[in-house]
Amino acid sequence: MDSSSSAIDRHAPVEVNLRNPYFAALLGWLWPGAGHLYQRRYGKGILFMACIVSTYFFGLALGEGRVVYASYNASHKRYPFICQLGVGLPSLGAVAQAVSKEQYQKPLLGITWMYPPNTISEEQHDELSNWHHDLHGYFEMGTLYTMIAGLLNILVIYDAFAGPVFPEPHLRDKHPTPVPDASDDPAK
Repeated sequence: MDSSSSAIDRHAPVEVNLRNPYFAALLGWLWPGAGHLYQRRYGKGILFMACIVSTYFFGLALGEGRVVYASYNASHKRYPFICQLGVGLPSLGAVAQAVSKEQYQKPLLGITWMYPPNTISEEQHDELSNWHHDLHGYFEMGTLYTMIAGLLNILVIYDAFAGPVFPEPHLRDKHPTPVPDASDDPAK
């Protein structure tokens, strides 16, 4: 080993070119991981895209396309959709379906995925309670998976906007990484 390689701090922060962080954040919201791909951080981008998109669509499939819908009328407010909206474009189909229901009283293009339930009543058995009955616990699990995907993407968007977090050098040096001692070897 030469003297120049021993002077390199392996734990020093790496300079990351965030390009335009606002545009990266927008891309990251439109499609999970796209902001990182724009920043040429391909490993992170592909990892985030695969994990978040697959979690979202797995949850959507668990609930047979019924767990993601937008409804904010007086009789029913779908609060989980706020979290699900964090996934970006994949969740915007629910907004289009809600507008279609409001204007035309029928699903967009005849597709019932992400279409809000027709009647909501606390006093009688309605379409939403039928979904819960037919899907058993899958409705709640699908809702949970899609909400988690949306919330995780918010963190990914922040990473695309602000870049990786590194501890300040003076804080990092106060807490050195412990070096294992030969006497601590459990094989003895």
